[in-house]
Amino acid sequence: MNPRIIFFDTTLRDGEQSPGVSLNLKQKIEIGRALAELGIDVIEGGFPITSPGDFEAVKTLAKEIKGVTIAALARANKKDIEVAWEALKEAEFPRIHTFIATSDIHLKYKLKKSREEVLEIAKEAVKYALSFCPDVEFSAEDATRSDWEYLAKVVLEVVKVGAKTINIPDTVGYTVPHEYYNLIKFLIEKLILAGYEEELKNGSLRISVHCHNDLGLAVANSLSAILAGATQVEGTINGIGERAGNAALEEIIMTLKTRKDFFEKELGYPLQININTKKIVPTSQLVSKYTGMFVQPNKAIVGTNAFAHESGIHQHGIICERSTYEIINPEDVGWTGSAIVLGKHSGRHAIGFKLRSKGWQFDDEVLSQIFEKFRTELKDILKKIDDEYLEGILIDLFWEKEYRYHLVSSQVISVYSSSLKPIAQVEIEDKREGKKVSIGLGVGPIDAAYKAVAEALGYSFDKKEGKEFLNLIDFHISALSGGTSAEGVCGLIIEDEKGLRTAGLGKDGDIVIASLKAFLKALNRLEVLKEKGEELKKKVLSFKN
Repeated sequence: MNPRIIFFDTTLRDGEQSPGVSLNLKQKIEIGRALAELGIDVIEGGFPITSPGDFEAVKTLAKEIKGVTIAALARANKKDIEVAWEALKEAEFPRIHTFIATSDIHLKYKLKKSREEVLEIAKEAVKYALSFCPDVEFSAEDATRSDWEYLAKVVLEVVKVGAKTINIPDTVGYTVPHEYYNLIKFLIEKLILAGYEEELKNGSLRISVHCHNDLGLAVANSLSAILAGATQVEGTINGIGERAGNAALEEIIMTLKTRKDFFEKELGYPLQININTKKIVPTSQLVSKYTGMFVQPNKAIVGTNAFAHESGIHQHGIICERSTYEIINPEDVGWTGSAIVLGKHSGRHAIGFKLRSKGWQFDDEVLSQIFEKFRTELKDILKKIDDEYLEGILIDLFWEKEYRYHLVSSQVISVYSSSLKPIAQVEIEDKREGKKVSIGLGVGPIDAAYKAVAEALGYSFDKKEGKEFLNLIDFHISALSGGTSAEGVCGLIIEDEKGLRTAGLGKDGDIVIASLKAFLKALNRLEVLKEKGEELKKKVLSFKN
C-alpha cells in the first residue's frame, strides 16, 4: 500500500453539524488557513446545496486556500453535484465528494429504493462528478451496517467508472475495531482480485475511513482501518461533530507518530505523515473558541490536563526524566509552559522545581518551611495553585515583617436600588505615610471596597493620570464549609503596569473582609518585589543569613 496517509478534515462540514455550532464566513476561512498550516491534505469546506452560507464558504475557501485539496459534499444527484462544482471550480485542487447510503435499513426507510437502483445512482453520480472534476470521492453511507457483498459490489462499480477515493463510513458509530479491520481487509482484497493492486500501492486509488464516536470507538476504529490498509482517514479537530462527534484527528495523528514503530512493523512498510504537529494545540484552541465547544480538560493531546502532573510521585519522575510519565513531549504538539501543576497531591520536589525554574534559590531548610506553609495554607483551599501563590509563601517567609499596608477598619454598605450604588470606606495604616482613608463606589460591595483601597494607595483599575495601573488577572471566592456562617476564602492575582504579578489569599467569616485581606496581601507582596527587584533572586535564601 502507499506509505503516505492522507488526512481529510471535515471540521467545517461535519464538525459544524454539532448542535449549537454555527460558524460565520470569516471564522471558517481562519480555521481553513489553520488546517492548511497544520498540514491537512483535504479540507471539506461544506455541503454547498444546503445553504447559501455553505456555498459561499466553500467558494471562498476554494479561492483563498492554496496548496491543499478543497472538497465539497454532494448527494448522489445532478443538482447537488452541479452546485458543489460551482462552489469548488476556482480551487487549486478541487474534489467532489458524493455519497449515497448502502445499508438495507437506509434503502428501505430513507431512500425507499432497491439495491440495484442505488448501485446505478452511485455509478451515475460518480460519472457525472467526473465530467466536472478529475478528483471524485465516493462514500457509501452507513457502510458498516451494509451487507458486505453488496457493499463490495458498489465499491467495485464506482471504482470502475473512475472514483479515486472510496470512503467506508461508520456513519452511526456502530462498528468495533476488529470488525472494521476485517471489513476494510475484505474490500481491499476484492479490489486486488479485480485488478487494482497497483493503483492501491501507488496511491492513485485509496480506501478512506470516516468514523463516528457513538460508542467511543471512532479513533480506535480508524487506526484499525489503517492497519487493514486504509490510506485516508477522515475526522475533525477536537472530535466535534453530530451526536457524539467524529474521530479526533489530533489523536489519530499523534498515535501514528508516537507508535510509528508498531504500525510500520504491522504494515510491513514505512508510514509517511506530513503534519506539522506543533500546530495541533493552536488549531484545537481556535476551533474551540469559534465553535463554543470547549475541550474537556482530560481529553487526549489537546485537553489542558493532557500533560499536567499533580501527583507528587509523577512530578518527581517528570523532574528527573520526562519520559517516566510522558510519551509525548508537550512542545511537539504546541503546548508551552511547565507540565507541573500544583495541587493537593503535589510534593516537595514539585515545589522546589517550580520556584527554582522561576529563578529563586534557597537551601533545604527554606524549602521545608515553604512546603509546610504550602501544605497547611494552600493545598486544601485552592484546587489549582498558580505559581504566584507559591512565590507569595516564599516572600512571606522573609519579608512579611516589612509589609507596608495593614487594614485598620472598613465599612461597606450594599444597596438594592436602581439609582444608588454600594459604597465602601476603608482605613489603612501605611507604615511610611501614616493612616489613609478613602471611599469607593462600585457595582457590588467587593468592587466598592477594592476601589476604595486602590484610591487610598495610589492605584487604579482604570488607566488614570497620576495613578499606578493594576490589572486584576484572577479573582475567586469560595466557602470552606457549608452553612451561612461558613468561613469565606478569596484568592486573587494582580499585575502592575510593568507586568509584575503577585497573588493574595484571604480568609474571614465576612467575604468582603476576606477579599480585602487578599487584596492587601497581594499589594504588600507586590511592593516587596518592586522594591527589591531581581536582587531577590541573585542570592541563595537561607534562615542562617
